Amino acid sequence: MSLIPNNSLVTATPEEGRELAIKMARLVIKATQPDEAVRGRLRDVYANDAAMLISIGHVVATEFATIAAANKYWNV
Repeated sequence: MSLIPNNSLVTATPEEGRELAIKMARLVIKATQPDEAVRGRLRDVYANDAAMLISIGHVVATEFATIAAANKYWNV
């Protein structure tokens, strides 16, 4: 499993960077819990827990900050 799709954090736009951040966050979850059946059972738990959803947002934000820095904040 590749945790960085295409082995690069470089994206053409911030929107693509955000999409990559979401994908990377999902890959972290999959790597942490590789059993698809378990992830399926847990989905309803976190989907209905505001604190868990906020935590997921933090993971995506951290990934996005890393991607933005790698792209020099798209100030090209």
